[in-house]
Amino acid sequence: MERLKNRVAIVTGSARGMGKAIAEGLANEGAWVVICDILEGEIQNTVTELLNKGYKAMGLKVDVTNKTQVQQMVQDVRSAWGRIDILVNNAGGALNTPHLLHEIEEKHWDLVLNVNLKGAFFCCQAIIPVMVEQGGGAIVNISALAAHYRASLAGVQYTAAKAGVEGLTRQLAWDWGPKGIRVNAVAPTVTMTGDRVKGLWEQKDEEERQRTLSQIPLRRLGTPQEVAAAVVFLASDEASYITGICLDVVGGRYLR
Repeated sequence: MERLKNRVAIVTGSARGMGKAIAEGLANEGAWVVICDILEGEIQNTVTELLNKGYKAMGLKVDVTNKTQVQQMVQDVRSAWGRIDILVNNAGGALNTPHLLHEIEEKHWDLVLNVNLKGAFFCCQAIIPVMVEQGGGAIVNISALAAHYRASLAGVQYTAAKAGVEGLTRQLAWDWGPKGIRVNAVAPTVTMTGDRVKGLWEQKDEEERQRTLSQIPLRRLGTPQEVAAAVVFLASDEASYITGICLDVVGGRYLR
């Protein structure tokens, strides 16, 4: 049984990596997915892959830090498919910025905060009124273990941005729950997705990798599909009485 049959889902930052895995996970449960990203060529490649698998998908080039573009995205999706049932704010990450304090410049701070936090805010601000009009909806924000623990491959700009995402999640859940809108977050730890993370992991020597894995009770890194499964659950009716939480998908990493 498809848990999300015919529901319209927008996934930001979904042309590749974790966002792509999330979009595929939603589509596999029957959702109509909007691939939203700034990578125009990769957007079309991902849409084509999904269509070839028999899923329903469309692509939009959108910079989530641009309020006008976000508002246009909402109009375009409603014009095409009539409604918006699910929003996944995945766009973000450390965005190839330095992790050492003395190397972090104002432009690095602004970039990471703008994409991760302001982008999520703009999308929620534009889409929540649509969900209110429809009688409800589900929002899943992608946070990180770093938000409430610490980062291992990113700097303070990333931990601060993701902590902000979790605050945004809790406040919106409180404010909009009476209107039938559930807002939750998923917090992965280091997940093998994207060239940056793979590159940083491969740069570590074997001793350092084993030390990292020894901090994870399950003794391995997570996969994008495991994060996607958590997003699908929170977006589905199986989580109909869950709002305002952050679900850690971290293999028990902080249990020490």
